[in-house]
Amino acid sequence: MTPALLPDPDAAALGEVVREFLARHGDTDAVLRGQPDDVPARRRVWRRFAGELGAAALDLPEHLGGAGASFREVAVVAEEMGRSLSGLPWLSTSVMALGLLAEAGDEELPARLAGGAETAAVALLDAPAVTDRTAGPVTGEPAPGGGWRVTGTKNLVVDGATADVLLVAAASPDGPVVLAVEAAAPGVTAAPARTLDPTRPLATLGFRDSPARLVTGPDTAGAVLERVRDRTRAALACEQTGGTAAALDMSVRHAGDRIQFGRPIGTFQAIKHRCADMLVRLEAARSASLWAAACAADDRDQLRTAAATAALVCGEAYSWVAGENVQVHGGIGFTWEHPAHLHVRRAASSRVLPEGAPGGVEDLLDDILEPARAR
Repeated sequence: MTPALLPDPDAAALGEVVREFLARHGDTDAVLRGQPDDVPARRRVWRRFAGELGAAALDLPEHLGGAGASFREVAVVAEEMGRSLSGLPWLSTSVMALGLLAEAGDEELPARLAGGAETAAVALLDAPAVTDRTAGPVTGEPAPGGGWRVTGTKNLVVDGATADVLLVAAASPDGPVVLAVEAAAPGVTAAPARTLDPTRPLATLGFRDSPARLVTGPDTAGAVLERVRDRTRAALACEQTGGTAAALDMSVRHAGDRIQFGRPIGTFQAIKHRCADMLVRLEAARSASLWAAACAADDRDQLRTAAATAALVCGEAYSWVAGENVQVHGGIGFTWEHPAHLHVRRAASSRVLPEGAPGGVEDLLDDILEPARAR
């Protein structure tokens, strides 16, 4: 059975409310001016986003403190997050952390996160091994007095330097596990990473025999982590669709305002064709992201394929349209003062999550399609 693709009117209304909120509380101007990251201000905005809009835990079950909605509503918010280049900890907390906790059946941490009082980060990618004994694959093992201990290093952790709780994928003697570590726990270090994209904070996390609590054990951790990756791919695809739409809107506005040879450049055939091609890419991205969101909501058997497909289609569309947006703007589009380059950067950074490498989605799709090729 094919799931319904389009969001209902209530979800569309939610998107309008979120768009207005993010327009009032956006931080792209500060990014363009190169101002230091104002973490306290972002936390205040996040608490309002979670409290006033109730948008931090949309598809979390009501008994865990969420709104009990579906991933369709999550997709609507994701598109607006991408459109505004928001730096709020929504992907890390709402999509990844709360999604993981719901899959694992954890009833303790969601209450701390759903209302916006605290934030969380999910650490999936191990750092390459180096001489420092804290680096390399993260390992966890039961502690003699109860609880767990975790050691190692994680890379590319979204919002990892500012999160209150860290959900860490680790290798244990019996198989993969997910451990919850308080950011203020002994042995935990968090270093902001210098990255291409200034709109999405990433961090490197280090653990040195840090105390932890088991969230999900070897019997279920592998499946839970795969679901989280699929969910993240679907949300990122929706976010990329929003960014693609914003880049196209930026081009169309400029084409209507910029006068050359006595008339708007949007009347020139070359610009018309560029904008039309950008719209075609946007519609393809929207179709793919809607399918991924619908599968996340109603057809989880197809989610892995839908999310990987959407990640590929939407990632390529966003990168291409963001680049064309720079070209339409001409010389001003290449300046640091203009926001066009922020979409180029976000498009590039979003394509490496959650795999950690641009080719991760292509490899996943190859694995999915291999049985069909063998027939």
